[in-house]
Amino acid sequence: MSIEKTTRLKVALLGNPNAGKSSLFNHLTGLNQKIGNFPGVTVDKKTGTSKISENLYAEIIDLPGTYSLYPKSLDEQIVLDLLHSKKDPASPDLLLVVIDASTFKRNMLLFTQIRDLGFPVILVLNMLDLAEQHGIKIDPLKLEKELNVPIVAINARTGAGIRELKAAIACPVHTPPESYYKPGPLASGIISEVKESFSLENDYQAILLAHQYDNMRGLPQKEKEELARLVKKWSFDSKAFQSKETIARYDVITRILKETVEEKSVDDKELTSTKIDRILTHKVFGYLIFFFILLVLFQSIFAWASYPMDLIDSGIAWVNGALKQNLPGGPFTDLLTDGLIAGLGGVLIFIPQIAILFAFIAVLEESGYMSRVMFLMDKLMRPFGMSGRSVVPLISGVACAVPAIMSTRSIENWKERLITIFVTPLMSCSARIPVFTILIALVVPEVDLLGFINLQGIVLMSLYLIGFLSAIISGFVMNKILKNKQRSFFIMELPAYRIPRWKNVGLTIYEKVKTFVLEAGKVIVAISIVLWVLASYGPGDIETKAITEVRQEQPDLLEPSQDFENAVAGKKLEMSYAGQFGHFIEPVIRPLGFDWKIGVALITSFAAREVFIGTMSTIYSVGDSGDDDTTIRQRMKEEINPKTGGPMYTTALAFSLLIFYLFAMQCMSTLAIVRRETKGWTWPILQLVYMTGLAYGLSFITYNIFS
Repeated sequence: MSIEKTTRLKVALLGNPNAGKSSLFNHLTGLNQKIGNFPGVTVDKKTGTSKISENLYAEIIDLPGTYSLYPKSLDEQIVLDLLHSKKDPASPDLLLVVIDASTFKRNMLLFTQIRDLGFPVILVLNMLDLAEQHGIKIDPLKLEKELNVPIVAINARTGAGIRELKAAIACPVHTPPESYYKPGPLASGIISEVKESFSLENDYQAILLAHQYDNMRGLPQKEKEELARLVKKWSFDSKAFQSKETIARYDVITRILKETVEEKSVDDKELTSTKIDRILTHKVFGYLIFFFILLVLFQSIFAWASYPMDLIDSGIAWVNGALKQNLPGGPFTDLLTDGLIAGLGGVLIFIPQIAILFAFIAVLEESGYMSRVMFLMDKLMRPFGMSGRSVVPLISGVACAVPAIMSTRSIENWKERLITIFVTPLMSCSARIPVFTILIALVVPEVDLLGFINLQGIVLMSLYLIGFLSAIISGFVMNKILKNKQRSFFIMELPAYRIPRWKNVGLTIYEKVKTFVLEAGKVIVAISIVLWVLASYGPGDIETKAITEVRQEQPDLLEPSQDFENAVAGKKLEMSYAGQFGHFIEPVIRPLGFDWKIGVALITSFAAREVFIGTMSTIYSVGDSGDDDTTIRQRMKEEINPKTGGPMYTTALAFSLLIFYLFAMQCMSTLAIVRRETKGWTWPILQLVYMTGLAYGLSFITYNIFS
């Protein structure tokens, strides 16, 4: 293949998990990265642009890690879908097969399969230094001669060898592929017929079609039916054939190893990683250390993020105030400040939590510890339809479901990832705390048990425990309902411990923040504007009507005064479209003990659960003192139920509302990020319906128990 006049090249990175593909991708592309999705598939497609030479640029595609071309997961299936035919327009021009030299033999299985497909290939040898620590010494020149492919040695952590790799990409040497596997006479019949029917030139492409045709999304149904006919005609046993192929390939790999690799026995006890693993994967100490790390992680997200979040909140408030002072009053200014800017603030305020969470996760992954966490927790999470990879998102959900759901991308199995995404919002996030504390303080006495245990604290802790149990139980139920042919295997060779590459950590943070702001942010801002319009406008002149009614109902209020303005604001909210909708849904929420005012709070708090406090503040005319929880609590405590003449917020109502907010999906940010992660609205809508139904049912039961 000649590419002297080519200005754009499509290059795909392939390799086993933990082979160093992502680090190499970061070195090649830097900040020139973008996240999309493979056509028709809910799996991320990570691409970037790399300048190879003066007149040559390459589109680098970072494919999901896979151990072979016989996929066991949706991510691995992507690799086969892209490579099964060189005639496909999406097919890459060049493949970089990245190999972890410390696990050379296992990595070579994928290489031999890729090479047999006939693509132009460059073999990228990574971690040669680590291989030598394991007693493995590879001679790249001998290996290049034996394999008859260009070989470039790199260090993906430090960037060594990147210049040489770019030179090899610019001037690839495409030698005729040597077949590492010969199927034998028993398969010659089906191979020849598949090649003839599908106009293929490569034997191994025909074999892969016979093996995997039923799972390939790019194949039309007629072609699948034709392949099924041929498989039946020739009695092609896929499992037996695959087993024989794997054994045959490893026989070839073993021969190559004898010629090109020297292996010295190394006392495993001398390896640093082994010594550390004795502690970090211990049956008792391993779990204690892991939960301590989670405690630090949670504390950092919950505590450290509060300072930059407060700065962002203050900055948005300052911008709003400046705009209101310098722009003429009117609907446009209100829309800009209370709608658009406030909605933008709802996006930006999550950035510190996202940045801190993914900084920790990136450090844990770069250091090699995250693989140990998955190993530790996998067995415990299996009965609930999840795996060890689900633990970090669930715990992170206690701080905020948005970054927690984004972190589920580390879960390769789509079914486990989907269950984790679905149940994570059931973990009580920090946005629920203002609602919990005020309602608990209304009906739970501040009593100390045993002198140091606070009863209100016990109730609060119980809510978090209920949320965790509901997530686990929901995962168990989903695991039984979801029918998925994809079996989950937890096969992982634990990587060696390493000092994190801080450039990669920074790129990870940048990528995750950018994705959230640009993707989920658009939905959040749009919904914020819609909610503002609904809460600010109503049929007719609600401003005049509100002033008239306040003057009639509260003639003692002085005009102008803050109390009068607060009363008018509360009346305007009642007359707004949101207020009318609150009255409209009141018959539905009445069985839970809720009135229209709480109905309005349920609607407005969809922007964020903590908006409940501000909404109740406006409704009860607390006004500028609304940031004082005591004032809000006192006003709510004094609220009278017009039907009974007694307190509105009884124990039954308070606990009913607590349970509703514990389970309900009252967070558009979470829905937006679920839509982003699942590439559609199907699962967010199911999640909204399920959690709302669960909240309604349990709230109804709670209200009737305490009534």
